[in-house]
Amino acid sequence: MVESNPAKITDLARDSGYQLTNASADYDPLMALIGDAKFVLLGEASHGTHEFYQTRAEITKRLITEKGFTAVAVEADWPDAYRVNRYVNGLGNDADSIDALADFKRFPHWMWRNADVLDFVGWLREHNDAPANGGIKVGFYGLDLYSLYSSIEAVLKYLDKVDPELAARARHRYTCFEQFGEDPQTYGLETGFGVSKSCEDEAVKQLAELRSRAAKIDSRNGSVDPDEYFYAEQNARLVKNAEEYYRMMFQGRISTWNLRDSHMVETLNALASYLANKGQNAKIVVWEHNSHIGDARATEVSMRGELNVGQLVRQLYGNMAVMIGFSTYTGTVTAASDWGGPAERKRVRPALANSYEALFHDVGLANFLLILRAGDLVNRKELIASLREPRLERAIGVIYRPETERLSHYFHARLPDQFDAILHFDETRAVEPLERTPQWETGEVPETFPYGI
Repeated sequence: MVESNPAKITDLARDSGYQLTNASADYDPLMALIGDAKFVLLGEASHGTHEFYQTRAEITKRLITEKGFTAVAVEADWPDAYRVNRYVNGLGNDADSIDALADFKRFPHWMWRNADVLDFVGWLREHNDAPANGGIKVGFYGLDLYSLYSSIEAVLKYLDKVDPELAARARHRYTCFEQFGEDPQTYGLETGFGVSKSCEDEAVKQLAELRSRAAKIDSRNGSVDPDEYFYAEQNARLVKNAEEYYRMMFQGRISTWNLRDSHMVETLNALASYLANKGQNAKIVVWEHNSHIGDARATEVSMRGELNVGQLVRQLYGNMAVMIGFSTYTGTVTAASDWGGPAERKRVRPALANSYEALFHDVGLANFLLILRAGDLVNRKELIASLREPRLERAIGVIYRPETERLSHYFHARLPDQFDAILHFDETRAVEPLERTPQWETGEVPETFPYGI
């Protein structure tokens, strides 16, 4: 059901919204909403929009400098992001930001190898070189689980250095994966359908032994770097969860989606505990797609049995977690036409009628912020009640198919139950990949381009 008087909703949104003018002070209401929260989840309505990346970076800078946030956790693979973590903390051999991003080779590389992330990583290094927060440096971590083989390599590299005996056993266990040619989808296909024996037992045993021998490794080597052990342990846990993920991949989307988001929350919790044990103020900013950080219970996917990061974090931490969504009406986006395809600069069609994006377009403000927690404001309470009627919401991932947009990119949601705030950018532009393909440089020909030219 959709509110029968959209004009009234747009009037309320215009009165309650905060116009965005590209000034840092634009986010003062958001800082007030966040208050003392320990987790701030910043979304994006696509994986390829400049304004989403740029705004997340600006908000994150304020959270770090004003509220003492000590970690940025992103929708990226753990080992790839950890190379960035080492760089921003003044470790490793990378000379600059672009080198630190070099491990983001897997499709879609533009998600993290883009101009906005490059600028933010450079800022983070500069901030950490002169930390004002009691000398505490801010880390950069990945939450995702696709890196099966690179995580195996990381575990072995660590064990070769600290426990050669355990390294030999780990290498023997992990040889189970070698027959699949370091192709996790081949592993999933063959083991999921029973063509080959799975490596589940080996992955589980390796994680268990690494954990059980942690104290022995430490005593044998004097004092093992706790950061290195934590990094290795998370990689071993990732191998266990990734093995299950790929094995389930061809058995149904919902089960793999839930396993992936549960893994990301496990990693977030492990990171929070680790930072707290180090005596740090464990306050973490999360960068992920809206579909991950908005509470799934407020969307139609919940009826299919899906859960997500936002739901799980809200259930665990309540008001100590704040979810902030993003939206756009039209513009351009960096996306592929098919999985594994080249990055293209595509036109984003104007949002469908009866969608939140179309409603926000009619507000008449180019860019604005809506707080979706009512407080004592009467107008905001009325707006939230009106926005709670289910509407279409658009989600563009790494693939954008405008020709099947309603089926491929829209779902019904109750926005105020999904997010605590929403940032709307009416017309946006594509994020700039560090490696520009011919398809990206050329861009998509507008639909209004004269026929026959």
